[in-house]
Order: sequence, then C-alpha cells, then structure tokens
Amino acid sequence: MGDPAGRGRLPVLAGHHVPPVARTRAKRRAARPGRTPADQQTRTGGRPPQPRVVLDITKLKGPVRGVYYLLYVIIDIFSRKVIHWEIWPTENGTLAKEVIQNAIAANYAIAPRSIHADRGTSMTSNTVTGLLALLGIDQSHSRPHVSNDNPYSEAQFKTLKYCPAFPGRFGSIEDANAFCSQFFRYYNHEHRHSGIATHTPASVHDGTAVHIQAKRIATLHAAFQAHPERFRGRRPYPPALPTNVWINQPPAAPRPTPHHKARK
Repeated sequence: MGDPAGRGRLPVLAGHHVPPVARTRAKRRAARPGRTPADQQTRTGGRPPQPRVVLDITKLKGPVRGVYYLLYVIIDIFSRKVIHWEIWPTENGTLAKEVIQNAIAANYAIAPRSIHADRGTSMTSNTVTGLLALLGIDQSHSRPHVSNDNPYSEAQFKTLKYCPAFPGRFGSIEDANAFCSQFFRYYNHEHRHSGIATHTPASVHDGTAVHIQAKRIATLHAAFQAHPERFRGRRPYPPALPTNVWINQPPAAPRPTPHHKARK
C-alpha cells in the first residue's frame, strides 16, 4: 500500500460513506437527553445464508486534542469482509441499531445469524437488544475484563491504523469518511489476507475464492509435473482455505486416560 518513493498511498476508489444529512440527524439525536457465547462458523464454500459477524467501534483522532470520531465496523468472521462501516461523532444505542440495519441492507438484505460485540453501553442497550430479538439474531458479548475477546475486529483495526497512508489526525469527519472509503474498498477487494489463505475477503465472502483456489492448485501441479526436482519430489499445495472459525473456542476435551490392570 505504499508507492516506490516510500510514501503510503491508497487507490482512489469509491466506498461506503455516511451522507451529510444522516450525520446531521445523528448529531441531533446525540444532543437529546436520555439517549444513551462461544460461537463457531463453518463453511464449505460460498457465502452462507446467515453469516456470523462482529461489531466493534474504534476512535479516530480529530483535528484537535480531545476530539474523536467513532468508526463502527461490522465484519463477517469467516470471510473477514467488512460488510458495512459508518463514522459518527458519538456512540449510543440508537446509532448502533442503525448501523446494524444498514449492514443488513448492504449484505443483500440478509440478516446475520449472530452478532458478537463488547459490553459497551451501546451494544448492551435495550435499543440494540430489542432489534436483535425482533430479527431473531443471536447476541454474544466479550467476557468481562478481557480486552482481546474480539480478535477479528482488533486485527482489522490494526491493519487500518498501521496503513502507511493512515494520518495521525483527521481534519474533519468528512476527511475520515473519504479515507475509510478508499481503505475499506482496498481491504475487501485487493488486500491478500493471511488468515484466509491469501485470498481477498470479498472473494471468500462471495464464494469465488473456491474457484481461485482450484486454479492455484492446478498451476502448482502443472509446475510440479514440468519440474519435480524444484519441489524435492513433493507435490506443492497452496495454503488451505479455512473451513471453520471460532470466537472464544472452548478448550478441547482431554482424552480419557486408559486404565491398566495392575500387575500381580
């Protein structure tokens, strides 16, 4: 994501953004008083009818000290695709509810099977809990006092903030939207993710990664047939696509110890 001169840059690409009218409505809502389990996903190929997702929020520094913009991000934990994101000047349950509703619309109107989030006031609010109950979406939360219970979001935020083009501060919420629009487009469609066998999140999400994986295998096998000495006689294979992912994977059950009869 850097140019030959060493300056970090991103391609100019379109992406999601929050319309100015919507941001104005959010500011008005925020000004009103009173607004305030272990999970596994398995996939054998293609996008499942109901993905399992994580929702997290991170702060982006504004133009001066003490000013922050809140970046809401929803990720499919299997494909690592950022299904939806929005930036707001504040955090509350009403905004979290709208982000979830907008994410469902962005995902072909397919609601997730479950949502995992931290125990912040916005995600534990009655507003969000009521929406998820109405839509039949399971809800899970990070364990108390465990800061790394959402590794998918934490890893994605690190990729964002360690991007060479990531600025220390944003001059305005519009600047933050412009940058994130380019970044998430790149992340979903160009970034080769090590956790999904160096495929792009978008290709794993829509199922095309299965066909790309087959082409990779065919290419490696053809190279092996032509020059087996280069591979020391071992047929090469690309990194395997994951078949299941976990949040808070329970420890494996210990194997029973065989009981032997005592010798006389």
